Amino acid sequence: MRHSFKKYFRNVDKVLFLSVMLLIAIGLVLIASATHANIPGPHRYRFVFRQALFVIVNLILGGYLMRFDYRILKHVAKPLYIFNLVMLVAVMVVGKSALGAQRWLQLGPISIQPSEFSKAIMIVCLSSFVESRLPTLTDFRSWIPVFLYVFVPFLLVMRQPDLGTSLVFMAILLGTMIICGFRIRYFLIMGGLGLASAPLIWHMLHEYQKNRIRVFLNPGLEPYGSGYHVIQSMIAIGSGLFFGRGLFNGTQSQLNFLPENHTDFIFAVAGEEFGFVGVTLILILYLIVIVRGITIALHASDDFGTLLAVGIVSMFTFHILVNVGMTSNVMPVTGVPLPFMSYGVSSLTTNMLMVALLMNIHAHPKTLRF
Repeated sequence: MRHSFKKYFRNVDKVLFLSVMLLIAIGLVLIASATHANIPGPHRYRFVFRQALFVIVNLILGGYLMRFDYRILKHVAKPLYIFNLVMLVAVMVVGKSALGAQRWLQLGPISIQPSEFSKAIMIVCLSSFVESRLPTLTDFRSWIPVFLYVFVPFLLVMRQPDLGTSLVFMAILLGTMIICGFRIRYFLIMGGLGLASAPLIWHMLHEYQKNRIRVFLNPGLEPYGSGYHVIQSMIAIGSGLFFGRGLFNGTQSQLNFLPENHTDFIFAVAGEEFGFVGVTLILILYLIVIVRGITIALHASDDFGTLLAVGIVSMFTFHILVNVGMTSNVMPVTGVPLPFMSYGVSSLTTNMLMVALLMNIHAHPKTLRF
């Protein structure tokens, strides 16, 4: 059912919207700082211009999404799930390889990463799948179809290989299980089984994934190999001290010591140039986004809206914790971008459309739930 955009604009969660736009603006500034010194000539700011262009495109798409009742997504969940599987299989067959992984599809001048969009699709599909089964989810056995539903795309993403994105699926599933009242003793049993199967999981990992875990435990193990990213990231964050070195003055990023400084390691650039004060403000903005998302979930007008909002919040929370954790060596390195700030068309589009969906849920009549 279509609604007047004007009507919904009045109900937009302005705190959520402002927080996200501030994060995007900070991200654009950091992308400019991280890349301008590495590209000669008039194209030195091409990454910034491209990211800014898609910010505008996604604002238009998000506004259009606000015109529709989010509940129509329930009726397209099954075709979306099938489309997601086809897209992930296509990556395995005709995908473009980069950095040792086959994760991209080339569409003319644009490379898209289907696994990024698959996270948003999984949120919609899983919410619809679980919402239709809520009355029957009373014991562990009743959850098995849900686990299998998530396992198929999880396995396809793992095959790329993309451990970071596949773990996002698990985070979305975990958030869904918690909000649906999954029993604590089942979590304990699953945790115990996970620990028991750790040796098997270790042998299933690719060698570069094993190296990331080894480096996490001892960053000095391969200072010019697998440990290089982490060491340079910690140097960058530590050298920022309290107030930072200043914008465009970070040595680690400006002199190319810090790899992937405009994508996965952009938080290290923020730490070096903005210091403790700057990254604290960034984390506060992320906290506001998470709190607003949880509030929207608890006040959603129906179970489907609650499940959607919880899935979105789970995805954002996982991305933030893992990205910030890996840049400061609190967690192993995974290819998980920082929401709204890391450069990447696929990631930016997914995150901005999910925020639009959150605001769509917020715009509908609501009552306190759970």
